[in-house]
Amino acid sequence: MNNELLYEVRGGIAHITLNRPQARNALTHEMYDGVASFAGKVAKDPAVGVMVIRGAGDKAFASGSEISQFLEFKGGADGIAYEQHLDKVLTALECCPKPVIAAICGACTGGGAAIAAVCDLRIGTRSTRIGVPVARTLGNCLSMASLSRFVSLIGASRTTEMMLTARLIGAEEAKALGFLNEVVETPEALDARVDELARTVAALAPLTLRVTKEQMRRMRVAMVVDLNDDDLLAACYGSEDFKQGVEAFVGRRAPQWKGR
Repeated sequence: MNNELLYEVRGGIAHITLNRPQARNALTHEMYDGVASFAGKVAKDPAVGVMVIRGAGDKAFASGSEISQFLEFKGGADGIAYEQHLDKVLTALECCPKPVIAAICGACTGGGAAIAAVCDLRIGTRSTRIGVPVARTLGNCLSMASLSRFVSLIGASRTTEMMLTARLIGAEEAKALGFLNEVVETPEALDARVDELARTVAALAPLTLRVTKEQMRRMRVAMVVDLNDDDLLAACYGSEDFKQGVEAFVGRRAPQWKGR
């Protein structure tokens, strides 16, 4: 990964850093796999009590997936495979028995917002912006599994509004909605508060934390059990709109939607 994903343990706290600041920490397939792998590593390490995820720099937690990767897609099946892969990564974070804290500075969008949504606690700064603006940028969609994670945090109505307006939610609004637990003023204050919170949580009863996490996960999964949206994913990812949306994004021009 050429140091695009950093891992360090300090004082019983595991720190994962999404390290592509020049690309606003956009996530490659390898970075997604690395996040899942580190979640598994933390789960098995008795010396680690809490995991913290952050983005390098102060511009973005993560601005989503690396869009140029979508140029390789040939049709709807690629979109289904991508969403299934993303869900495996998100599930690995959800199933990690140790609490996971997201330190969110700047943009937290697309796949970055999906990762933040499965963390157990989320602290932001005044610059934090949350959203999934694919209706404006790429013309694809979220899976129902990913949508359910946002619904469990901010409710169905606000999730629908976020998706249908493609707008980004500011820090104070995200806190009011329940997406952010706290908002601090600066990146420096974010690091200090996250470290303090991580130490506090790491000192608590691990079985209580583990069971509570699993209970929350099971309640969320119950929302989408036995539902299949492969046809809907294929319709978006296999469309002309998605193909030219990706090309327009990479080419830095406005997409021209056709609805097919």
